[in-house]
Amino acid sequence: MTSGARGSTGWANYSIGDFSLEASWDIPPGRITAFFGPSGAGKSTTLRLIAGLLRPSAGHIEIGGRVVFDGEEGVLVPAHRRRTGYLTQQFHLFPHLKVRANIAYGLDDARSATGQERVRHLIQTLRLEGLEDRYPWELSGGQQQRVSLARAMAPGPELLLLDEPFNSLDAELRRVLRSELRAMIVDSGIPTMLVTHDREEALAMADWVQVMDQGRMISEGEPLDVLGQPGRGRVARLVGVENLLDLVIESQNPRDGTMICVGEGIRLEVPLDQEGANPGSGRADGSDAVRIAADPPRRVTVGIRASDIILSSNDLKGSSARNRLQGVVMEVEAHPPGYTITLDCGRILQCHITGASMAEMEIKPGQQLWAVFKASSCFLVQE
Repeated sequence: MTSGARGSTGWANYSIGDFSLEASWDIPPGRITAFFGPSGAGKSTTLRLIAGLLRPSAGHIEIGGRVVFDGEEGVLVPAHRRRTGYLTQQFHLFPHLKVRANIAYGLDDARSATGQERVRHLIQTLRLEGLEDRYPWELSGGQQQRVSLARAMAPGPELLLLDEPFNSLDAELRRVLRSELRAMIVDSGIPTMLVTHDREEALAMADWVQVMDQGRMISEGEPLDVLGQPGRGRVARLVGVENLLDLVIESQNPRDGTMICVGEGIRLEVPLDQEGANPGSGRADGSDAVRIAADPPRRVTVGIRASDIILSSNDLKGSSARNRLQGVVMEVEAHPPGYTITLDCGRILQCHITGASMAEMEIKPGQQLWAVFKASSCFLVQE
């Protein structure tokens, strides 16, 4: 384990062909920063620049309080002296070494009691018991990935770089290892950079998220803020918000903090747009003041996650949900671990349900259903 870790900070520019990258980061000890974005955004390239496998065109990189690259000062510490643990998507295990020896490879005290205990602890934590004397070619892809992760963590690096670390694992093992790996990182104090395009993974693992696209950081913040209800259209599309509706503000209710938005065939109650809200708060008699939007009506984009929509065979009039839309099922598609239902409610809505709900409701194309969701499940997106 690492004690007195000092984190990692820096910035780096890099270009190859038509692609250019501008990246920056600041990771305190024991914290996990996720680089989130689509393939080709520059996430893995950033890790390679930090690890010393690529040379920035300009930048300043510190690991554990030590400068390992500075373009102006001419500092360039080689990769093998940067004390980083780096897990790539290719694993790169030594084919001639068994599991135990692969994990212990980077340890200076591999034969000591401390070193052996470190290896044993990682084998237990990463569910590798019984595989200690196997060669890499005798392991499944998921097992190889866990061995590679154990080897990266074994020396107690000053910075841990994880490039899609759970790609080869099944869903259940992925959930278990996320939780245990996060606990290990927090306990060890190792600052960690995680590359992922998986929203669930970023939410489960990260303390901070940086959304990258086309070589630039376009948003950053706490995971729930950035990935839960993203405030920018570009970010919302990258993080997979399934329903983005172009609507017009019809009226506002400042006392309730809500407003009514309408569009072709649809009417929704959503949280009040504070920037465009009328500052008045109500009539003198204390009743709610519903204010008509200024002329011409202002357009907004409303986001709704498919998982926040409840499907019902009947109109749930007695519920607290403010939005209840009747529609017709257009398509049913498997979306493990459940299904995606495409519903035409005047606008097309994507809804996620579990396999159990699908079997119980026997949903089929052409069936009439109600889409039900709270006003608080809606959020405004700036284009």
